[in-house]
Amino acid sequence: MLKAYKYRIYPTKEQEESFFQHFGACRFVYNWALENKIKSYEQNDKSVSRFTLNKMITELKEEHTWLKDVNSQSLQGATLNLETAFTKFFREKKGFPNFKSKKNPVQSFSVPQFYEVDFDNNKVKLPKIGWIKTKLHRKFKGIEKTATLSRTPTGKYYISILVDDEQETPVKSLFNEKVTVGIDIGIKDFAILSNGKKIDNPKYLKTSIQRLHVLQRRMSRKQKGSKNRAKARNAVSKLHEKISNQRNDFQHKLSSKLIGENQALALETLNVSGMLKNHCLALHIADASWSSFVTKLEYKAEWFGKTILRIGQFEPSTKICNVCGYHNKNLTLADREWQCPDCKTNHDRDVNAAINIKKSALNKQNLIGI
Repeated sequence: MLKAYKYRIYPTKEQEESFFQHFGACRFVYNWALENKIKSYEQNDKSVSRFTLNKMITELKEEHTWLKDVNSQSLQGATLNLETAFTKFFREKKGFPNFKSKKNPVQSFSVPQFYEVDFDNNKVKLPKIGWIKTKLHRKFKGIEKTATLSRTPTGKYYISILVDDEQETPVKSLFNEKVTVGIDIGIKDFAILSNGKKIDNPKYLKTSIQRLHVLQRRMSRKQKGSKNRAKARNAVSKLHEKISNQRNDFQHKLSSKLIGENQALALETLNVSGMLKNHCLALHIADASWSSFVTKLEYKAEWFGKTILRIGQFEPSTKICNVCGYHNKNLTLADREWQCPDCKTNHDRDVNAAINIKKSALNKQNLIGI
């Protein structure tokens, strides 16, 4: 299986300059490759392959000699990233690749090979840069693949190493109704389980929103290009980073707990991008970051041989009585509890939805009652 290990690195000033040189060169090659692909398609109705672009980089170095100071494997990694972006565009409809800007607060470049990791001395060696002080807080075993070095908006540097641990993906565990849990994600409560348990939504962004507004107003009053504006921008970035770290920590702990306690998890497919167009709820939906949580559940389920079951986004899980199947068409978002007119069962809106999600997912697997 492939797993990524992320470590913080502490470069010297000279190494930082080399990082920025790599960031700029890889960004330049990416934009150059994207321009070539667009022109080739417009003129010949054909796209230039990544391998052709890699051969053209040699000629590009003669024109721009400063590219020779950068690791050649990193430059080829830029064309690979572009190829991946086009694949997502055609297969997953993720949006046409955009040109990269040096104003982007997050910069990165990849090192496909020829790097070394020294756990004993807490150092990582990168080609053209040398040994860099690194906080190697955990060891890994396996074949080292691509390493990606990145810089955050707050000026911190990280290296993410992709490792093949040479282990086969675990066989999916058998599951039935007793070891399956339905999960309804929401805003008031972050997650509601089919067993009736509710996980509070910490709402980290809402907690820090007033402080964030203060820092943003301070930044807007500073003169553009000044050092004070840079300091104010860094303060805003630090708060955003803190919120992101809090959210990720919460989601990692919750997802690990749910994966460890159940053999299968039933989820509802949500159109998050469409829901974000609701201006009344967009802030709360973005704060919850449902897509990120589902992604964590999916890859952790693959690691531990668990199963993720999905139901369609148009199934009315909230409005159907989980006892008799009555469809309450008049239920609104304000109704948190309701009574079924047929069987007189009192329902908690979210718990009822979680139970229906579980039943619907198991029904598709022909596992109801097993």
